[in-house]
Amino acid sequence: MPIQVIIKRKWETDKPEALFPLLTELRSLAEKQPGYISGETLRSLNDPDKYLVFSKWETVDDWKNWLQSKERRDLQGEVDSLIGERTFYELFEPVSH
Repeated sequence: MPIQVIIKRKWETDKPEALFPLLTELRSLAEKQPGYISGETLRSLNDPDKYLVFSKWETVDDWKNWLQSKERRDLQGEVDSLIGERTFYELFEPVSH
């Protein structure tokens, strides 16, 4: 069953020129992972330092494999050090009525 991952980031960085290429690379690498379906990045209109990434994966295991990959962890570490905060992840599954 497909899952939706919500990635939350908030930052005030004086180095956006260093941050945005890392985020682009993370997205590009995620798109190549087995089980990746789609993704979208949103910026808050109320708080321009707040971003949400919605990504859809075929299974929880597909997401976990990407989450635990060394390549992703290394890039994520660079992102978190630039934004000065930890990135948060939340997983959701569809609810049928």
